[in-house]
Amino acid sequence: MPSDFANSDRPVIAISMGDPAGIGAEVIVKALARPNAQPNLGSLAQFRIIGSAAAIERAAANAGIPAFWRVVDHDRIGDAKVLNPGGNSDTGDVLIIDRHASHEVSMGKVSAAAGHLSFHFVDDAIAMALRPAGDPWHADAIVTGPISKEAWKRAGHGRYPGHTELLAERCGVPSAAMLFHAPADSGAGRRELNVVLVTIHIPLMRVAGMLTVDRIARVIEQGAAALREFGHEAPRVGVCGLNPHAGEHGLMGDEDDRVIVPAIELARSRGINAEGPFPADTIYNAALRGRFDLVVAMYHDQGLIPVKVLAWDCAVNVTLGLPIIRSSPDHGTAFDIADQNMADAGSMTSAIELAIRMATRKAATAR
Repeated sequence: MPSDFANSDRPVIAISMGDPAGIGAEVIVKALARPNAQPNLGSLAQFRIIGSAAAIERAAANAGIPAFWRVVDHDRIGDAKVLNPGGNSDTGDVLIIDRHASHEVSMGKVSAAAGHLSFHFVDDAIAMALRPAGDPWHADAIVTGPISKEAWKRAGHGRYPGHTELLAERCGVPSAAMLFHAPADSGAGRRELNVVLVTIHIPLMRVAGMLTVDRIARVIEQGAAALREFGHEAPRVGVCGLNPHAGEHGLMGDEDDRVIVPAIELARSRGINAEGPFPADTIYNAALRGRFDLVVAMYHDQGLIPVKVLAWDCAVNVTLGLPIIRSSPDHGTAFDIADQNMADAGSMTSAIELAIRMATRKAATAR
């Protein structure tokens, strides 16, 4: 591991708990408590969980997991003394930064109270990642637990359709892209799959009007840059068409030839190995056979359906175009199974592992 992280030879990962009425606390506890995991996450990073200590404790008790963390009050953020009391570096390995709930949250229910808390959990995590690298409260990456967009709206934060838009605003970037990473599964014989979206949380009827040459080319570039961070030195990029059969040269819409083709040519002129546009119903098979390292999808479901079918339990969402590293499990709050010890922590585990991988590589290349 690199030796130039702010506080130790391991990166600091800030984890926002997500909606306290959902499965966020459960999947975080299970991911971090895997004693027989190889490698054990605790040996690779330090963790700061921003959330509710009561929710974490309840999830751990339900799963029969003994406490492995230390709790500090949210008001102590910024106080370097609480990170390693008595000079014991081990006490800061897993820290819960407790935001006390002012109202009772009902498990499995959408509420303004839960939306208010989950919004501030992630806002605190972003603020940590934006602190200077030498600050003892700096986070090298953030992992965000699942939120309820409806709860955010009820809490007065409806101007943000999701994490991505909040991250872009807080980081001062005009836009951010979403990339979904499905790790390779040697048992199932599945290759790694990476998909980046050109448009995100917008109605389908508005997608065509949002596609421009510059926007598509920018997302191709952002996706290729992310793949290099994952370790692909010269990523091969396949680009989806918008229309059935990629438009059939204008027979089923002209966006593919008029907008997507020039965008691919622009990306290629900038040194990116991009091809397309290809019909969306065939490109994923080509990627899984090894032809492409990255697929560029034009809209949300065009990219998310194959990822969630193939890797529902381990896919990861990564935000591109930010000055900070952010990953997230590719699932929602799962209110229907909240507080029942039924949640699978695979996706959260993959999100944490990828955040560590990206933070470690970033530190190594910065030296």
